[in-house]
Amino acid sequence: MQKIKDLNNGETIIFDRGSFDKWCVYVVNEDGNKKPPKDVEYFSIIVELALKYGDERMYKDFVEIYDMTSKYLDGHVLKKIDDIAAGYEDDCNDIQKWFTVLYAGMVAEENKENMILKKRIKRLGMHQILIDKMNPVDAAIFSTGMKWRELDVIMKERGF
Repeated sequence: MQKIKDLNNGETIIFDRGSFDKWCVYVVNEDGNKKPPKDVEYFSIIVELALKYGDERMYKDFVEIYDMTSKYLDGHVLKKIDDIAAGYEDDCNDIQKWFTVLYAGMVAEENKENMILKKRIKRLGMHQILIDKMNPVDAAIFSTGMKWRELDVIMKERGF
């Protein structure tokens, strides 16, 4: 288990062993129960928040984190997430939580062997829900069964 961040809401984001490797992201609640967040869960919450704050703002803030992401956890990125979250008034805890989950997911993707697309897969999902206006359920399962080359073409068409 590797702690990523203690959140303002009392939860903690960690890496721990999952079915395949040690790069599974979990949200640990105050009672110590851990749960891996699902793409459809946070995509749905982000879409709801985007109704309030705007798709472009949410996507721009996500891309700022995306651009800073490497295969290593970086305190500067976690601080940037806190700074971004602070601008979301009453929803700052939700932004902190879900952007941290996304960041951790991208770090995990950067570290997984045989993952050719790496963090770009998270960006595709965020682009689909915020820019393409795809339903979060559809975005969460979009890449299932697709070859990496097909996805690479789709990503390059969107500029990443």
